[in-house]
Amino acid sequence: MTRSTRQRERDLEADESEEQEGVRECPECESDNLVKSSDRGELVCDDCGLVVEEEQIDPGPEWRAFNHQERQEKSRVGAPTTQTMHDKGLTTTIDWKDKDAYGRSISSKKRSQMHRLRKWQERIRTKDAGERNLQFALSEIDRMASALGVPRSVREVASVIYRRALKEDLIRGRSIEGVATSALYAACRKEGIPRSLEEISEVSRVERKEIGRTYRYISQELGLEMKPVDPKKYVPRFCSELELSEEVQTKANEIIETTAEKGLLSGKSPTGYAAAAIYAASLLCNEKKTQREVADVAQVTEVTIRNRYQEQIEAMGIHS
Repeated sequence: MTRSTRQRERDLEADESEEQEGVRECPECESDNLVKSSDRGELVCDDCGLVVEEEQIDPGPEWRAFNHQERQEKSRVGAPTTQTMHDKGLTTTIDWKDKDAYGRSISSKKRSQMHRLRKWQERIRTKDAGERNLQFALSEIDRMASALGVPRSVREVASVIYRRALKEDLIRGRSIEGVATSALYAACRKEGIPRSLEEISEVSRVERKEIGRTYRYISQELGLEMKPVDPKKYVPRFCSELELSEEVQTKANEIIETTAEKGLLSGKSPTGYAAAAIYAASLLCNEKKTQREVADVAQVTEVTIRNRYQEQIEAMGIHS
């Protein structure tokens, strides 16, 4: 009895492995380079052209669209879920336009009724103080991200970091604005779009010292692996603000690479280091900018630029 059961199990396993192999490999040339053709519903070998499977079920929509506008018009679903809203964008909203489904204006009686409904709709979207605080924090992240001009992906990452901090109870004893600002600063670094603490504190309602302190605490507690910021990531933005050419930008990157290899970057501020490299590059390319101009854009002092500049030109073997 036991032997027959074991034999059956072996047979089932063999059948399953054969089915999996059939999906993974082409029976003709044994290639695993299989391509799914969604418009024909076929699984085709890309090497020999054999149709491995046909009449596959298409899980996509029944309508066809050939550009973004057609897809938007034919789509019957709402916006995707997002971490930047406290309810992840799953609740409904009442439009502020006082018009019916046909675009006609509604009566004054209906307008006052819709105003009351809209007001209550906003109130019931948050059920308790915790949700209201989360809504405030996420709106702060959105406001600061807009002021800094960072992309949507950074806002999403910042919202996820804030939610993790909330779940781990790291906000207790700290201000909501401080944690929200620190989450945004961490997200900028994670996404490779660095913003200095000075830039972050300018758009925040929190002091620079508190942002730095809260950021260190959150990154340590949540185990956020942050690599040191590469000064080269500041160069394009600073050069753009200073209206410098592509040649200066390339030369500044070259200075940073050469001097960093000699160990000059260790322990130095990346913004100050980038600013000094841009200043040196502008002199070498005959597009001179004053130390004051570069310092204002990079939000560092002229003394920092002078010190880093002297170190960099000595390392490069350039005599000023």
